[in-house]
Amino acid sequence: MSSEQQYIELYKQARQIICDHAPAEMNAIRDEAFEHFVSQGFPSRKVERYKYTDISRLFAPDYGLNLNRLTIPVDPYQAFRCDVPNLSTNLFFMVNDAFYSEASKVESGTRIPSSSPKLPEGVIIGSLAKNADFIGNYYAKLAKTSDDAVTALNTMLAQDGLLVYVPRNVKVDRAIQVINILKSPFMQAKSNANIGSSEPETKTPSERVGNEALMVNRRVLIVLEEGAEVKMLFCDHAADDCHFLTTQIIEAYVGANASLDLYCLEETHAKNVRVSNVYIDQQRDSRVNHNVITLHNGITRNKLDLIFSGEGAECACYGCVIADKQQHVDNNTLITHQATHCTSNELYKYVLNDHATGAFAGRVLVQPGAQQTVSQMTNQNLCASNEARMYTQPMLEIYADDVKCAHGSTVGQLNDAALFYMRQRGISLAEARLLLQQAFINEVIDKMQLSPLRDRLHYLVEKRFRGQLSKCEGCRLCK
Repeated sequence: MSSEQQYIELYKQARQIICDHAPAEMNAIRDEAFEHFVSQGFPSRKVERYKYTDISRLFAPDYGLNLNRLTIPVDPYQAFRCDVPNLSTNLFFMVNDAFYSEASKVESGTRIPSSSPKLPEGVIIGSLAKNADFIGNYYAKLAKTSDDAVTALNTMLAQDGLLVYVPRNVKVDRAIQVINILKSPFMQAKSNANIGSSEPETKTPSERVGNEALMVNRRVLIVLEEGAEVKMLFCDHAADDCHFLTTQIIEAYVGANASLDLYCLEETHAKNVRVSNVYIDQQRDSRVNHNVITLHNGITRNKLDLIFSGEGAECACYGCVIADKQQHVDNNTLITHQATHCTSNELYKYVLNDHATGAFAGRVLVQPGAQQTVSQMTNQNLCASNEARMYTQPMLEIYADDVKCAHGSTVGQLNDAALFYMRQRGISLAEARLLLQQAFINEVIDKMQLSPLRDRLHYLVEKRFRGQLSKCEGCRLCK
């Protein structure tokens, strides 16, 4: 059975179960997404935007799905202890694809913190399914199922997600930190037959549940009205030592003169596959700061599609990747300038060791009439071993004549002269290599606007290079 066919059969068999546990607004476009998925199938590596990652192979294993929305016994407030000094965030949790609300704490019998996050009036941070009024106006409008098979698959299977709404001219002073916890219900409910699986129906219920591998389809919808400001930090963790496949779709609508800082930090494990698509629409004079940081993973594929819909908008997109062993990280970006006087700046840096593989493909599209565009794209990569591999493809596509656009990429190894200089001064070879790699990656971290997070990342990056980082200090996830 092909990778696509198992999900086609799953949807046909479990469509009613999926719809019964999702709001009508999400169900309204589910069948259309299914038809788009059937017509496209998973993209092969002949498709330009997927040439560096074999998507079909990633989705080939038979993953279980929690289609009946069984309660997962986890108290993230007890399990998670992320110490980011002075960050003082509004802290929220998602368990797989579900927002961890006060109601879910009561239902599961877990402890409710004495102080819940305090938000400005009108701000909504909560379950997408329980705030379905926003779905009709925004849901799946940027993430078009006709354009991307992974987006279509997520849309046809997703049952819940996270809504972030900031009203007009409201500024959220404290950063919003969302901890995405991956936890398999199969670890606790192997005898329960109510969990959907992509395995054939010939399997017995216990066999279907017995597969501890889990597929999670998460949605995030961010809506900033005119003049709104918010800083978002997403941290991905895995609470179980089993195989996970996560598809994540983030749609962000940034209104006129609004400001969005979006940080995505991945610290999972080698058994985790993450396919994340981020879609951002910027209106007049808006500002977006998008940062993606990969410290621990198995296979990661990040896609960013950003559109300048209004003039005078600005975006800064930064990424840093540290990978070793057999890890694979693929970042693919498309920034579309369709309005005048817009500015985009991209900087992605990779440090690869052992047999790790990295890929970066960035494309800036300047459409006709998008005059006074300013764009800079830079990808710099360090292969610290002879076996590491890096693929880089920066691209410019320009249909306007009054622009300032540049791009560049480098792939290199550690500087022998610098290593010799440091060793002459009593620094060991291992320490010299570590210091050079850390200095290389710190350029990206220094550009991050959230200073407490920036300071914390300097510490985490050093620990990562020293082989001491498996989880955030004080966090009991992913032991």
